[in-house]
Amino acid sequence: MSLEAYLTGNNVWHRFVEKQETVHTADASQATGIDLHRITKNLVSVTETGEHVVLIVPGDRRVNLKEAAKALGVKNVRLMPFDQSEPISGYPPGGTPSLGFKTKIRVVVDKELEGFETFYCGGGSRDRLLEIRFADVVKLNGAVVAPIGS
Repeated sequence: MSLEAYLTGNNVWHRFVEKQETVHTADASQATGIDLHRITKNLVSVTETGEHVVLIVPGDRRVNLKEAAKALGVKNVRLMPFDQSEPISGYPPGGTPSLGFKTKIRVVVDKELEGFETFYCGGGSRDRLLEIRFADVVKLNGAVVAPIGS
């Protein structure tokens, strides 16, 4: 199922923003003029038990892996290498959205994003962003909201 079909099928308000191809959030911000703090990093990660998770933080912040592990109730979590994340999420790094993943996956969203009604994330490919509502990301993912950014 395509990202757009997933969003439409779940009655999710959304808007795609076309841009030049980028991988990093800072480059996406520069290409679109959207504030870097409102463009998320969607980081495919893995726990010590091999469970895959997605950690979502604002583009101008780093993920605090200790806080993410605490929010997930696990001993530790580490980021997946770029070349290993696409088979898990279904999307290329730089295009990974905040919902609609290939497989059911636990998600932690940085509490900082709670301050925005909408934010931007990967749009399924490296040449577009997706604007979505914070509440929809939490609801559809059954996401944990925790202070995981630093």
